[in-house]
Order: sequence, then structure tokens, then C-alpha cells
Amino acid sequence: MASTPERRGSEPDPLGRAAHFRLLTPAERRRLLGRCTARTLEPGEVLFAEGEPCRGLYVLVEGRIELRQVSPRGREQVLHTEGPGATLGEAPLFDHGGYVASAVATVPTRALFVPKSEVIALLRRRPAVAISLLETMARRVRRFADMAGSLTFRPVHERLAHYILTAADEQGRPVAAGLRLDLGLTQEQLAGRLGTVRELVARAFAQLEERGIITRSRARIVVRDPAKLAALARGDG
Repeated sequence: MASTPERRGSEPDPLGRAAHFRLLTPAERRRLLGRCTARTLEPGEVLFAEGEPCRGLYVLVEGRIELRQVSPRGREQVLHTEGPGATLGEAPLFDHGGYVASAVATVPTRALFVPKSEVIALLRRRPAVAISLLETMARRVRRFADMAGSLTFRPVHERLAHYILTAADEQGRPVAAGLRLDLGLTQEQLAGRLGTVRELVARAFAQLEERGIITRSRARIVVRDPAKLAALARGDG
């Protein structure tokens, strides 16, 4: 169940975390903040649910949110993960539909809710903010297109190789022989990110180990052949 609205954030300029709102003057952000509501969530709590009517935009101030879809049979697909400074719920502001996925906190999280009327008025008044919002939406469309192509055309072991490289990049870890990397996920959770099931993730790990690309030690993996890992992630393996 989604958490209930709470107090406004105590941080002096929480809207300044989002690229769109940094285009406003401090005074404009203060006025807009006065119309926002803060939400705090514990891990596993829902910020908004798939199909729920969109009543505004969310700005993540701290924490982490996963955007998830669940099939009628209960299989979960993680579409993307966002951290502080991200905005959520842009698309349904304009197509008048519900949220396309559920937003679930994975760590203690705080977000600001900006009412739809305030967002639309701001976009009409400040075209630069509208363009910034469109840029974010365009990047997500491209990411979803890449994901759709990967799920359709790429086998699971290639998706896994790509995920390992992406995780290393997000952690600021150069990929080299001997790199120890903690993905921080169970195989069930990883399956949700790769669009498959746990059994096929286990098989993909085994394939990478058999080819000498990685080894596993409990929850960590060790990269043994970064060149082969990169080739596999490109689909050239």
C-alpha cells in the first residue's frame, strides 16, 4: 500500500536536486516547494501503483526507487531504477493515462509530490523546463527500446554480461581482470532486471564461468576475462 503524504522536506532547496527545476530561480523553486507534499517510504513501500491515475510529478530527494511491472502470472520486470534528483511520472501527465509501472522504494526514500496543475502551468510558463522534461522522457524511450530489443533478440547470458558491465560502471569500477563485484541482488531479483526467470539466470552464470569469463564467490563475481565479457555484452561473444 502506498505511503500517505507527510510534511514538506526540511532540506532548504530539495527541488534543486532535479535538473528540470534547477532552471528556475531560487525564488521560483521556493514558491513551487510551498505547493509540494513530501512522502517518506520504507523499503518495499509503493510510491505509486501501475494503472493508478496520475495526479502529479514526483521528485526523488533521497533514496532509491525501482519502476516495476508485474505480469498476470506474477513475473516481475524492472524497467529502470532511479536515485536522488530523478523525476517520476512524466508520461501520464500528458497522455492522461495511469502510471505505466509501479514505483517501489528499495531503501529508505523521500520524494516530493508536485501537483499536475502546477507542473503544467510551469511548463507553459517556462519552455526551457518543458524541453528538459522532454529530454528525460526521450532518454527513457531510448532505454526502453534498447530493453525491448535485448529481451527479444538477445540470449540471457548476453544480457547478464551487459548487466555486469553496467553495474561496474554505475559503481565507478573499471572493468579489469580480477575485479571483484557485488551485484547486491539475489538471482530472483536479477531475473526481474533481465526479463527472465531465476533458473535461466543460474544457467547464464554457469555459461560465463565455463567460458572462463567470470568466477563466483558467494554473492560476488570476479571478472577473469574483461575482453570476452565486453564482447559478449555487445553480442559478439
